[in-house]
Amino acid sequence: MAGTPRPRSDSRLRLVRGHDRTVTPPPIQPFDAGALYLALDARRLELGLSWKGVADQIWALSSDLNDRRQDHPISPSTLTGMARNPRTSCQHALFMLRWLGRTPESFLLGASRDEPRFALPEAGPDRRLRWALKLLYAAMDEKRREDGLTWPALAEVLGRSPNQLTGLRTAKFAAGMDVAMRIVQWLGRPAADFVYPARW
Repeated sequence: MAGTPRPRSDSRLRLVRGHDRTVTPPPIQPFDAGALYLALDARRLELGLSWKGVADQIWALSSDLNDRRQDHPISPSTLTGMARNPRTSCQHALFMLRWLGRTPESFLLGASRDEPRFALPEAGPDRRLRWALKLLYAAMDEKRREDGLTWPALAEVLGRSPNQLTGLRTAKFAAGMDVAMRIVQWLGRPAADFVYPARW
């Protein structure tokens, strides 16, 4: 009917086809870097390793790639720093998760188990797991446009700043794991959809 206002899109609500009701998706949970640190420490103690030993083992998972590229290895302080400041970059988190054999979703606040459907890709010694941040940005931006959201409105939904979201368009290393995991939850997709075995 002419003059009838169109319903405003709201990413927090989803119309159920054929019914005049809405459902609210599960709340977005933060990534618990403190729990990741505790899991690393528990495995470290189980294996009788120093933190340097943990860092060495994590780096050795990509031994062939390391030999070819001569990259700077992960520092023990990157691991131990999470005890004081519970946050980590999304790329460093993948190194740690690979060593633990855990999924990113298993460290969302309140997660009770590690579900196989969230399993990360396999990676050999010639690869390193990396986030495809440009792909994540593109998926986020596409859904944002479909839902009719501005960047400030989406930032409010995700509990982060607009700059943290738009910065993913050009980011390679600097994105935080918490930001990445909030986005994949909002997309309703597993983190593994945006992780690949990389040659860098």
